[in-house]
Amino acid sequence: MARRGGIMSNRLKEEIAKELGFYDVVQREGWGGIRARDAGNMVKRAIEMAEQSLAQQNQNNQ
Repeated sequence: MARRGGIMSNRLKEEIAKELGFYDVVQREGWGGIRARDAGNMVKRAIEMAEQSLAQQNQNNQ
């Protein structure tokens, strides 16, 4: 089964990895070197950021 292209930009992934404290692992080993828990936390944080962005847009549109 082929992998799909990523939805998150590399810049966003790097920003979140730095925020969550495992960017050093990414630099040493690449994205394949992070733990599943870290990947899950990264996705969770990206969702939180998207929800915050949508809420702000909704406030600005009212």
